[in-house]
Amino acid sequence: MKAIKIETSVSEKDLTNKSHWWGFPYLPLGVEFPYYENHNEADGYDDTMTFICQIRLEDLSALDKDNLLPKTGMLYFFANMDYFLEESDELYDGLGYWSEKNFKVIYSPECNDLHTHKVLYSDGTPACLPAEEMVFSQTESRDYGLKLLGKPFFDEVPQRGYVNLLQIDEEDRWHLRFYDCGMVNFLIKKSDLLALNFDKVKLYMHCL
Repeated sequence: MKAIKIETSVSEKDLTNKSHWWGFPYLPLGVEFPYYENHNEADGYDDTMTFICQIRLEDLSALDKDNLLPKTGMLYFFANMDYFLEESDELYDGLGYWSEKNFKVIYSPECNDLHTHKVLYSDGTPACLPAEEMVFSQTESRDYGLKLLGKPFFDEVPQRGYVNLLQIDEEDRWHLRFYDCGMVNFLIKKSDLLALNFDKVKLYMHCL
């Protein structure tokens, strides 16, 4: 099984309704920005998850040789990444499987008539890294870096019966660190992927 490599770069292009990493998501009407419940439940404080990326699936359909992904629509990834981006001192999950409260994958069959969801700090500045353009290409199954499909880079990541939906590697320019040379993998069973059951996705973190 081949994988689809993702390369990102800062761009001045208008990325509205297009594939992009970081920035703000463009979601269908009625779909809310996912949030998590703060571990300090006494004060009832809620907050939004970190938006990771949105992927316009027609951009990479020709690279999906095994026809695992939908041919059209938008795929969104969210997780509580602030700690690993050095933007928070509060850790919600670490090595191994993450709680389903701390990540979310959303699929929209539509890529048009989407609406931006901006999250701002109290001073009005964006609570995210700048949006980056995404470029897709074919790569080997067991590759490092950012990729869709193929096999997780680490053998320790559960693979039997699972498809590697998205792999996230560390990146210096984002100050993104998963402990010591770690990676995050969004995993889903093939049957759930083909049935578009993205609420069945699991997230697993491993490091050296």
